Amino acid sequence: MNDAIVVSTDFDFEIGSWRVKHRRLKERLSNCEEWEEFDGTANMQTLLGGNGNVEDNVLEFPRGTYRAIALRSYDPACKSWAIWWLSSGDPHALDVPVIGRFENGIGCFYANDVLRGTPIRVRFLWLRTDTKTPRWEQAMSKDGGISWETNWTMDFEQA
Repeated sequence: MNDAIVVSTDFDFEIGSWRVKHRRLKERLSNCEEWEEFDGTANMQTLLGGNGNVEDNVLEFPRGTYRAIALRSYDPACKSWAIWWLSSGDPHALDVPVIGRFENGIGCFYANDVLRGTPIRVRFLWLRTDTKTPRWEQAMSKDGGISWETNWTMDFEQA
């Protein structure tokens, strides 16, 4: 039996402080083509001996400042991450976790959720994780993942 603790380094690229450029559709899964762009900051630190982390976000929405955290936890047995979102807009509710892993520098995470009473599929992607300008994208699907609507992007630059 191997008692060695496996520690994931998948999110090490994001440790530290960041300036973030957000681009988000005003309405999701409603054929909306109007985007809003705004700035923000993110600070990420590891937890759980490296197998977890928290990303503290300040989002400067056009209608006002918003706070949120991404909480992530790695399961070495499954070799997968779970990511939860907690926001100041609904401080007693964690979103359904997206679950997935990194392969070849790209992180893919999925969840089943509900939007406006309709079952949907949610996808988070982490891209360009081997650069100084990583990107996060959120997409949703109302057809079980056959087609995706990217509705939010975050471009990170070290602060």
